[in-house]
Amino acid sequence: MATARRAHVRSRARSWALNLLYGWEICGSGTPAEKLQQLLEHRNMSRRYRPHVERLFEEVSRHLREIDSIIERHATNWRLDRLNAIDRNILRIGIAELRWIDEVPPKVAIHEALKLAKLYGADDSRSFVNGVMDAVHKERPAGGAGGA
Repeated sequence: MATARRAHVRSRARSWALNLLYGWEICGSGTPAEKLQQLLEHRNMSRRYRPHVERLFEEVSRHLREIDSIIERHATNWRLDRLNAIDRNILRIGIAELRWIDEVPPKVAIHEALKLAKLYGADDSRSFVNGVMDAVHKERPAGGAGGA
């Protein structure tokens, strides 16, 4: 039961993280970490979601340039600035989990990114996110999570 509850909490936290990253990007100022603190002050988010939301923000913020470079490398024929903000931030969350959050298995990170794309993305978001996440997963260094 504890594992199922933890999975549910992480799933909801990813939705919050997407919402907050999207808000950060639309505002166009500050870092993701700064925006997280501002938004948490004004949002009614359950405390149980905060640790994973904060971890996602920490990893995305710390590795933003690398994550964006990974997206550009695998989003064939797409520039990062041409992607819609939802897809771009779903990929940022998924890649952060694939690369730097060891306790999230790769299949879960990919599945959850696809779930976010289905819930919040456009009609073709799910297949696009799947293609990029699969390519990123295949290039992961041997031996588990960790930066490239």
